[in-house]
Amino acid sequence: MSFSTQDRAWMQQALTLASKATMATSPNPRVGCLIVKDGQILGQGYTQPVGQAHAEVMALRDAASHGKDVRGATAYVTLEPCSHFGRTPPCANALIEAGVARVVAALEDANPQVAGRGFALLRGAGIAVEYGLMAHEAREMNLGFFKRMETGMPWVRLKMAASLDGLTALPNGQSQWITDAVAREDGHRWRARADAIITGIGTVLADDPNMNIRLPEGSAHQPRKFVLDSHLRTPVNAKILSGAPVTIVHSVRDEQLESALQQAGAHLLCLPAEQGQIDLPALMLALGAQHINEVHLEAGAKLSGAFITAQCVDELIVYLAPKLLGAGMPMFALPALQTVAQATQLHVVDVRQVGTAIRIVARPQCTK
Repeated sequence: MSFSTQDRAWMQQALTLASKATMATSPNPRVGCLIVKDGQILGQGYTQPVGQAHAEVMALRDAASHGKDVRGATAYVTLEPCSHFGRTPPCANALIEAGVARVVAALEDANPQVAGRGFALLRGAGIAVEYGLMAHEAREMNLGFFKRMETGMPWVRLKMAASLDGLTALPNGQSQWITDAVAREDGHRWRARADAIITGIGTVLADDPNMNIRLPEGSAHQPRKFVLDSHLRTPVNAKILSGAPVTIVHSVRDEQLESALQQAGAHLLCLPAEQGQIDLPALMLALGAQHINEVHLEAGAKLSGAFITAQCVDELIVYLAPKLLGAGMPMFALPALQTVAQATQLHVVDVRQVGTAIRIVARPQCTK
């Protein structure tokens, strides 16, 4: 479809609105809506926390609060308006009842309950519908939602901090701090995007982390935490058991250990093991079934390498600090290769300096 320069400018503003919903909407997608008539913005809004109004309804309410008549207007929305009754009524019906004349959307909704039905409702009511404008940008904003809808699994983002020679800790295990405070704060902002944080029992035993979000401005959002602990070795006084809900993912059954962890506030998830390790694809399906869109993985070399080997990593966030450690622990424990051609090929999405570190965002080529 052909879109004007002005259409693009309005959609960009709708995307900016959607970005304000980054930490609030899961399992729903992050959506922004702008209602425009005769070159003037009448109303704007973005998706509210689950169970509350979606972007289109917020924009219509905004217009009404200012006494604006939206009849004949164009609604720019970053995702197809929903057509089904969920926790809230259909947004497509709200736009129809409001009398808008045109809807420009970035993408068709991947939710099978919608998937073109919203557009069909609008067209059936005589509203002009166009979509595909800035589709890539809109999908990037909701990578986890689209992956879960299309595969049943969440988007997994692996974060790692290392020295320039690729080491994450000294031989004695000391790792605080390889990167500076600016890079560490940036890492917390990536955590804040996620619905869940995963780490391994090795990290829990070595570092006793809390795995929460710590930002200067604070954060009302604390992702759920998952500890991969096949043999239930998590101490009942571990810091990770405080704060946001914690699930211990295990494969060995032990009634006494399970009871102790449950009394300490942990949830338990028992999954099958493959060669002594938790079946990671099975874990991803279990998380998808719990409506988790995005996972933030912070773990040691062994678990991080296992996720990569199992092809369960969609994106890597690597901070390289301007330090040379000389000897120590590597970023990833990966199986030895026979040829360079067997290497995991990555597509670099972004490279920039964050504090004194270089931050690289890369994806396995099959997920770029």
